[in-house]
Amino acid sequence: MPYETGDYLSRHVQTSSADISEKVSELASLMVPPSSPNLALYQEMLTTVVRMAQADRSRWDAKIMMQTLREMENAFSVLQHFQRRRKVTVFGSARTLPDNPTYLLARQLGQALARQNMMVITGAGGGIMAAAHEGAGTDNSLGFNITLPFEQSANATMHGSEHLLSFHFFFLRKLFFVKEADALVLCPGGFGTLDEALEVMTLVQTGKSPLVPIVLLDEPGSHYWEHWIDYIREQLLERRYILAEDLQLVRLVHSADDAVQEIMRFYRNFHSTRWLKGQFLIRMHHPLNESAMHTLNREFADICLDGQYSQQASSEFENDEPEFADLTRLAFAFNARHQGRLRLLVDFINLPQNWASNG
Repeated sequence: MPYETGDYLSRHVQTSSADISEKVSELASLMVPPSSPNLALYQEMLTTVVRMAQADRSRWDAKIMMQTLREMENAFSVLQHFQRRRKVTVFGSARTLPDNPTYLLARQLGQALARQNMMVITGAGGGIMAAAHEGAGTDNSLGFNITLPFEQSANATMHGSEHLLSFHFFFLRKLFFVKEADALVLCPGGFGTLDEALEVMTLVQTGKSPLVPIVLLDEPGSHYWEHWIDYIREQLLERRYILAEDLQLVRLVHSADDAVQEIMRFYRNFHSTRWLKGQFLIRMHHPLNESAMHTLNREFADICLDGQYSQQASSEFENDEPEFADLTRLAFAFNARHQGRLRLLVDFINLPQNWASNG
């Protein structure tokens, strides 16, 4: 259940002769300006560390927590420099050789993304990862490497670059692959690639990750992803393990240019989303015309819990992101369940004929 910060501090910190709750609050206030909206969050973080110390858990547990916090803070610090650039995470086999047509395709993808001022994120290894980084170049690349007990080096493009992050834990690395992605492109690969494909689809389908384009990229004449989609349709959809609309979350293409165009279309009018006081907001570059709003309220009523779709300006409760203040908000009570239908709604608002003439 949700809790209030003050209750959390009072209930979860065991005090002895000293008032630890008060000292935690005092320490947080020394580090964070009182006006910061994050002050209460830092108090909770410190409180969690205090609880760990009071329990004096195993050394392994303590090291996991320390390493996790250290890696996350370092990643936040590095990635802050690229905060407002669109980024595309690319997955695919590390075993793909340079003479493989898919390698060339991934390199072309990196080049095409860089031309659109988008950054390429990969695991910084070989194969598809090396190809995408090679095409994009160091300045347009981010590498999330994994440290292993044996020698593990980054590909030639990322080796020695300040754009290279190393992670000790796989789960943190996977977190940032998705967290930083404005789009995901999956090239053919092995178990790891299929694992990433299903994980990102699950995260988006369940609303645990914001809606972004998920593009399946395959070379012309190949049926790698086509057969995978057939399996999902025949074994998952027909057994009603998924909804038909869930298949809208992925798009299959057979060229690097088509992959980039798919991403660019997604952001033609759509900018981003957020929840605010029970309302789901889609931020748009262009307001919708009256006819489009009428169609939305008719055709997409099934994912609106109550009321209707409306357009509004930025509110006083969005002061944490002032750079988006000029964007129009499409507001509605989203049921948070039908992400495939939400993807179709995004396709609808991206059609220029649905924009207001002064948009």
